[in-house]
Amino acid sequence: MKWDRTKGRPEPIRLLNLVSEIESGEPLVDIRDVAPRVRIPRPQTIPYCRKSVAEMVARANDMLPPGVTIAITDAWRPFRRQQMIYDFMWKCAQEAFPHLDFAGLRRKVNRWVAPVDQKAPPGHCTGAALDILLVDSEGNDIDIVSPFDRFSGAPTYIYGLTPEAHRNRFLMVDAMLAAGFSNCRDEHWHYSFGDAGWAVRLGLDTCQYGLIELPLETYAENQREWEAAFVGRPNPFLELPK
Repeated sequence: MKWDRTKGRPEPIRLLNLVSEIESGEPLVDIRDVAPRVRIPRPQTIPYCRKSVAEMVARANDMLPPGVTIAITDAWRPFRRQQMIYDFMWKCAQEAFPHLDFAGLRRKVNRWVAPVDQKAPPGHCTGAALDILLVDSEGNDIDIVSPFDRFSGAPTYIYGLTPEAHRNRFLMVDAMLAAGFSNCRDEHWHYSFGDAGWAVRLGLDTCQYGLIELPLETYAENQREWEAAFVGRPNPFLELPK
């Protein structure tokens, strides 16, 4: 797997932890109210994010050509969900890489999911981050990964995409960046505004969003859907190129 490492900016945990958090107090809002044209195709997705983030993704969606729409697969996450994801990925890494020591396992897991034991909170838990894809007018996924699968084609600036996948991917990237988001270069689907990751990518010393919570009753059904779907999930590390 080769990709252009001159583009984007790495965001090691040590740099994330150096960012000073100056919480703005901006509320979480229902994305469906602020960005009604954006799709949320999965019932387990909690459809909330910070107000500015929702307004920005609405603007990004308006930049896309007719028949192409942003679909949000993940937005705000409760801290408990983040912990469950991290614990799952840790067990998967132990299974896939039994030769690795603790430090090696940490590097593998932290590559794909933000840890929950650091000063800088995970972006999704702040309401700043969105995971997205593109869909057509009928809700079908638009190709942004061929000839790879989701994980082997994860880096945003990977070499070897088909012309169609490359064109579609950068429709998405260009619209999101133009709307004011920054992109995690390791994951073409992950964008944020206002969290520590966003600050590091832009070379800033401060961010405006920290951990934020919602009442459980606001997202209880989404959480039940997510936990049901999480059961039996395959080991993603076994799908990655060696």
